[in-house]
Amino acid sequence: MMTANDHLIVVDMQNDFIDGALGTPEAQAIVDEVVRFVEDFNGTVLFTRDTHESDYLSTQEGQKLPVEHCIEGTSGWELAAPLQKIVDERDLTVYDKDTFAALEMAIDLGEENLEHPISSITLVGLCTDICVVSNALMLKGFMPEVPIKVNASLCAGVSPKLHEAALDTMRSCQIEIV
Repeated sequence: MMTANDHLIVVDMQNDFIDGALGTPEAQAIVDEVVRFVEDFNGTVLFTRDTHESDYLSTQEGQKLPVEHCIEGTSGWELAAPLQKIVDERDLTVYDKDTFAALEMAIDLGEENLEHPISSITLVGLCTDICVVSNALMLKGFMPEVPIKVNASLCAGVSPKLHEAALDTMRSCQIEIV
């Protein structure tokens, strides 16, 4: 008998994206619901963490988005406290990434899918229009037959308009928006 092999990816639920350097009211509003969703999820839960070094402003991203954020080791880089507590209690995997999408995670999931087919991957988190969309599209490219879903109510973008635009883009690329 085959059992479901569902995955949840919590994208960049870090202090700098919630109420720090790049925080938004929309990001702050989803934290408690994301925590509840993670607690109730029946499957594998993974996290990504945007990770930059002190030379961030000299990088291409830093030149295009000149706001220091998620500098490794700072409080802004840390996951929201209730989510970090879940990570610690369950010994969950966190993928540190220095770009929008977590390539190492996609490779790991692609390999897992070959051995134990993944039933679905659901993404939640921040920011819809940058890292959520980048990860969703990359995962779809790595595993085109695995249903990729994004829970729109548990994501927030740089702005509500960009959040909606990213959701439209993902719909166009056969990612299910729930």
